[in-house]
Amino acid sequence: MSSHEPQPTRAIARLAAAVRPKLDPRRVFYGWWLVFITGSVMVISTTPMFHAMGLWFVALENTFGWTRTQLSLAFAFTRIEGGILGPIEGYLTDRFGTRRLVMIGMSIMGIGWILFSQVQDSKDVPILRDIPIDALPGFLQPIVPPLTFYAIYVLIALGQGVGSWLPLMTMLNNWFDRRRAMAMGLSNSTSRLGTLLMIPAIAWAIDPNFDRLGWRATVVIIGVAILVVNLPLASLIRNRPEDHGLLPDGDRARQERPGARAAAPQTDFTWQQALKTPAFWLISVGHGFTSMVLIAMMAHLAPMMTDQGYDLQTAAFVITGYTVVSMVFQIVGGYIGDRIPKRFALFVFTWIQASGVFLLTFGPATLPVAYGFALLFGIGFGGRNPLTVSIRGEYFGRSSFGKIMGLSQVPMNILLLAAPVFAGVVRDATGEYTTAFAVLASLNMLGGAMFLLASRPRLERPQAQTAASR
Repeated sequence: MSSHEPQPTRAIARLAAAVRPKLDPRRVFYGWWLVFITGSVMVISTTPMFHAMGLWFVALENTFGWTRTQLSLAFAFTRIEGGILGPIEGYLTDRFGTRRLVMIGMSIMGIGWILFSQVQDSKDVPILRDIPIDALPGFLQPIVPPLTFYAIYVLIALGQGVGSWLPLMTMLNNWFDRRRAMAMGLSNSTSRLGTLLMIPAIAWAIDPNFDRLGWRATVVIIGVAILVVNLPLASLIRNRPEDHGLLPDGDRARQERPGARAAAPQTDFTWQQALKTPAFWLISVGHGFTSMVLIAMMAHLAPMMTDQGYDLQTAAFVITGYTVVSMVFQIVGGYIGDRIPKRFALFVFTWIQASGVFLLTFGPATLPVAYGFALLFGIGFGGRNPLTVSIRGEYFGRSSFGKIMGLSQVPMNILLLAAPVFAGVVRDATGEYTTAFAVLASLNMLGGAMFLLASRPRLERPQAQTAASR
C-alpha cells in the first residue's frame, strides 16, 4: 500500500481485512456461514417489500384513499420488471458473481426506500398534476394517481431482484450439493426469524389509528439501515468454493485422502438444454401457480382482516404466526427434500398450503380460523420454499444455474403479476375476497400436481457445454 494513500482509505482497508473471513478447511465449512449471511440479506431485502406489503397498502389506502386494485397494480408492475430483467439478472449473476450484485442491489433498495417517503398522489406533484385523467382511456385512469408509488416500488423491486433471492440462491447452489435443500431451508428460516421482529414493528410504527412514527419516517429508517449494513454483509460473501480451494459440502478433505474415491461428477445443463426439458416448464409454471396465492396473501391478508374489523396489529400477528410456522418447516422441508424425491415433497407441501387458504376462505371470520390458516399455510409455504429452488439445482446443475433461474422467472412473473391485481379487482367489485382466494387456492393445487409430474431430465450428451453457452 502506498504511503501516499489517504488515511481514510488505509483505515477502510484495515477494517475490511479484519472482517474478511479466513477460509480454513479445518474449521466449520464456510458454506454454513454463507447460509446465515444469505438469511440476513434476505430479511432486510424481502421482508419490507413482500411480507409487509399488506401493511403498506393499509397505510397508503388510509392516506390517499386509493383502491385495492390501484395498490395491487404496484406489485404487478414489479413482476413485469422481474419478467423482463430476470434473465439479465441470471446472466449477470453467473458472469460477475453474487457479491457484486448484492452490493449493487442493496444500494438501490436502500435509496428506493428513502425515496418511498416522498410518495404523493399525482394531483400533489407539480409535473403530474396537469395530466388530463378524464381524457385518458378508462383502463389508464386508475394508474395516474399512484404514479409516484408505482415508480418507487418498481425501483425497490429492481434492487431486490438484482441483489437478493436469485444471486443468493445461485451462491448456495454453488456451495452445496448433497445438502442443498437443507442449506436453502436454513437460510430461509434465518430470514423468517428476522421477519418475526420486523412485521410487528412495522405494523406498530405505521398503524394509521395511532400517532406513532408513521409510514414516511418508517421507510426512511428501513432505507438507511439497508445502506449501513450493505458493505459489511457483502464483504463476507464468497461466490464459489472452488475459488478458495474447497468443494461443495466441504468435501476437500475426503478428496485429498490417499486412495479416496473422487466425487461423482454432476451433469450440468446449459440454459438452452434446460429450456428443452419438460421439467423446466413444469417446475417454472408450477412454482408460479403455487406462489400466486402467497403473493395475494402478502398483499391482501391485512386489508381483508381490517375489512372484518380487526386492527392492523392483529393482522400483523397472523402474518407473524404463519411466518413462525414457516420458519420451522423451512428446515423440515430441507431435511425431507435431501432424503426423498423433491417432487413428491413439493406436491404434499403445496396442497397443505392450499388447504390453509380454503380454510380462511370458507371458514367463519374468527381468530381461531385465522390462526388455523396461519398454521396450515406456514407448514405448506415453509416446507415447499427451499425445495422449489433446490430441485432446479439437483436437476440442472451449477454452471448455468443463474441463467436458468432467471429464465424461469419469465413464466413465473407472468402468473405472479396477475395474482394481487386479480384479488384486488374481485374485492373492489364484490366487496369480499372469497371468489379470488378460492380460485387462487385451486391454481395452487394445480401447481402442486405439476411439481409431481416434473421427473428428473437426462442429458444425451452430458459434456456438451461450450464456452458460448456460458
